[in-house]
Amino acid sequence: MSSASPQPEEAAAAAGSPSEFLKNIVGKRVKVRIGSGVDYHGLLTCLDGYMNVALEETEEWANGRKTAEYGDCFLRGNNVLYISALEDL
Repeated sequence: MSSASPQPEEAAAAAGSPSEFLKNIVGKRVKVRIGSGVDYHGLLTCLDGYMNVALEETEEWANGRKTAEYGDCFLRGNNVLYISALEDL
């Protein structure tokens, strides 16, 4: 049996794990979406195992419009739906 395509373990390692992604985005600009559908864009300064997020230079976006600006912002992990990078890693 030839091995033309990578095994699932190899493919997952090549793509990177979620924990590796989270380690790589600290210090980068990110978008955090919370359960209400509001997005927060800012510089990720801290992230813990509960997905509690600390951002600096934060903008709040709702319905495609910027609604507020904050110097520092703390988002409790149980409200976080996802975190995505806004810049290359």
